[in-house]
Amino acid sequence: MNINNYNHNRRTHNTVVRLNATLQRAVSTTDYEYINYYRNTYGNIPLWVLINVLTFGNLSKMYQVFPQSLQSKICKNFGSINRKQMEQFLSVLTKFRKVYAHGERLFTYRTMDNIFDLPLHQKLAISKNGIQYQYGKKDLFAVVIAFRYLIPARDFRSFKAKLSRLIDRASKRITHIDHTELLERMGFPPNRKDITRYRIAS
Repeated sequence: MNINNYNHNRRTHNTVVRLNATLQRAVSTTDYEYINYYRNTYGNIPLWVLINVLTFGNLSKMYQVFPQSLQSKICKNFGSINRKQMEQFLSVLTKFRKVYAHGERLFTYRTMDNIFDLPLHQKLAISKNGIQYQYGKKDLFAVVIAFRYLIPARDFRSFKAKLSRLIDRASKRITHIDHTELLERMGFPPNRKDITRYRIAS
């Protein structure tokens, strides 16, 4: 709740102020019994409780204005990614989350920003257009790559299996485009299933 705990400078001032206002509203809400309990019992709501009423976008902004030392400590929990890679993951995931939440068309969506080139792009031998990877930068496959880096391996394998079933089911129901074109529009390379074959350490 103290704006001095953030990387508060001229460039980040507006983000920090808006984030602080969001946190103030969150600790004041009466919509959640557990928030009321901590406020009434302890006069304080710890972040690990408050985080349940924040949006993914709120968390992304919070990370963005954390001091670099704290960003680095957070990244250590995710293996081989650095501060800037994490920031781009969160930015792209937030945009996809927003599209999904608003019921917009998700499978052809592309963000304006890209996730960074990662060892996994190279290991998957993703084709390039010039120096730019054609898949896994700002499309749905970028989300899959972010998950590969951010969630435990067992959870990712479960996600991958469920996603494959959903794609196969959708492909059978859609008549105006074939399976290959569906994957192309989603930004999935032909060898997308190989994503679990490779270690993600750099």
